[in-house]
Amino acid sequence: MTTLTTIAAGLAAEERKSAEVTDWAARIGWVVGLLLFIALVYWLMRQGWKWRGSLQSGLPALHGLPAAPDSPVAPLAALSGRYHGSTTAGQWLDRIVAHGLGARSRVELTLTEAGVDVVRPGATDFHIPRSALRGARLDKGIAGKVLAEGGLLVLTWEHGGTLLDSGFRSDRAAEHNDWVTTLNQLITTKEGAR
Repeated sequence: MTTLTTIAAGLAAEERKSAEVTDWAARIGWVVGLLLFIALVYWLMRQGWKWRGSLQSGLPALHGLPAAPDSPVAPLAALSGRYHGSTTAGQWLDRIVAHGLGARSRVELTLTEAGVDVVRPGATDFHIPRSALRGARLDKGIAGKVLAEGGLLVLTWEHGGTLLDSGFRSDRAAEHNDWVTTLNQLITTKEGAR
């Protein structure tokens, strides 16, 4: 009986050992293949981004916008937060990537009588003149970013004959309502002056 116990113990010990890897070439081939597949997917995504930018090449460059006034103007509202991108107005999934409008970044927004200054560290800054502003609203999503209802400040503005929606999220979400009210009053005042 002891020989059976010894044999059983020996078999159990052998089962606990892992099998030796003998086909290294196949494993290396799979790893290389997977890395090539990941590189291909990344390259295709980059090509798609560039293709979308070329489709939107009719949109004028941001430096064509009127510059912010040089004289210091008292801000009507200001916020710091994140810029989440711009889309064609009413088409929340149609991201605009031309001229750096698709690049997410930190942002400092300042609303004055002259318009909205958009300062983005690491990305192109721009000024939306008061005459180009069409409205502001609270929304829940814009091209790749979905938040709780009312978690996104969306400014609608015109650039080169195209209406755009630009999405911003303040570090303090309570500021969104003040921005919507102040900006829409500014637009109403402008239209009433015509």
